[in-house]
Amino acid sequence: MDSVIKSFNELQSRAAERNFCSASGKTSVKMGTNVLLSSEAARNSFSAENLPPNGSGWIELFVGEMMNASHMDDARSRASRVLELLEKSIKARMGAEAAYSFQEENKKLKEQVDALLRENTILKRAVAIQNERQKDCEAGSQELLELKQMASQNQEQLRTLELNNYTLAMQLKQALQSSTIPGNFDRDVF
Repeated sequence: MDSVIKSFNELQSRAAERNFCSASGKTSVKMGTNVLLSSEAARNSFSAENLPPNGSGWIELFVGEMMNASHMDDARSRASRVLELLEKSIKARMGAEAAYSFQEENKKLKEQVDALLRENTILKRAVAIQNERQKDCEAGSQELLELKQMASQNQEQLRTLELNNYTLAMQLKQALQSSTIPGNFDRDVF
């Protein structure tokens, strides 16, 4: 920017010298015509392909335009055109960069969504497997509870049968001791 300002100041002093030296009206009319022609030529010479790609190129373009200016009004119009082109170039570049970054961000977000969908599918399968295992575990717990109840019932029934067996054995023993028929006899007969 300092070099642009310095070059601009030099151009202003040169333009002031030119304006000071030109005293006749014909010269100024010629100069005005040349300015208009050079302005039209400059306007037509700038296109998207001709625009500088970096800051130093823009500085060179600006300095060149200022050096070609014939008087102060021409310098102002040239500076205005160059600055308008710079603004359009910046807007176009920013728009392109924004579109590119938007596409990149969109691509990354799509990848993240795909990854999340895959993870979601895996988690759904895991939940379904866990649910199935939980059902199997609950069924096993229910069966175990039923088997415990049956075992306790069988133990109770076994105790009752053992008690009944003991009672019958005692009764048989008493019956044999108090029997009226002495001696050995065949039990199957009675």
